[in-house]
Amino acid sequence: MKAIHQNLRCNEQIRISPVRVIGENNEQIGVLPTHEALRMAREAGLDLVEVAPNVRPPVCRIMDYGKWKYAQKKNIKKHHEQQLKEVRLRPKTDTHDREVKLRRAVEFLKDGHKVQFTMVFRGREQFHRDLGAQILREILEYLGPRVKIERPPSMEGRHMITIVSAIKGAFDDGGARAPAATPQPRPAVKTTEQAPPRPVGDAAAAVDRQPVVEPS
Repeated sequence: MKAIHQNLRCNEQIRISPVRVIGENNEQIGVLPTHEALRMAREAGLDLVEVAPNVRPPVCRIMDYGKWKYAQKKNIKKHHEQQLKEVRLRPKTDTHDREVKLRRAVEFLKDGHKVQFTMVFRGREQFHRDLGAQILREILEYLGPRVKIERPPSMEGRHMITIVSAIKGAFDDGGARAPAATPQPRPAVKTTEQAPPRPVGDAAAAVDRQPVVEPS
């Protein structure tokens, strides 16, 4: 169905006669007196809606006008709900703050928004763009197949920008956790061979009383 203007005349509001009628299944019925077209719509339990008032004769469609208006409002609301959320970073952003920002970005993606990661370079940071690019690559690798890269990392003035959107259903498992730090292996503990403890008391005396065998 083609886009139709929101405020339309319907049923008794349609004054012009005759009208060209389109049925509820999009079939062409033809040119009919308005009262006849209205009777057909009522028999079907539907409305007669003037969808093209500026042609002669006007075009009217037999349809459920209330249901159509509800669907239109729902689509408009869904369209306006999606926003572009920005997450700003710097090459000097420490690991903890970066994980906090990444979790926030995942929440935006779970809510259906697009996310723009903006790497901001200030002063001498301009000479370390490779570090900023590496951070953005790590973020994209973490998000992986759960997102669509709408815009790969690229420079815009003094900022490096990348934009992502969520793949449908990719975050339904609650994937808001930041990547865990890789555990570092513990250093090996060196051990030295120790001599067995020397007997004490009676045991030591017994050892001392053992005969010494002279070599033959």
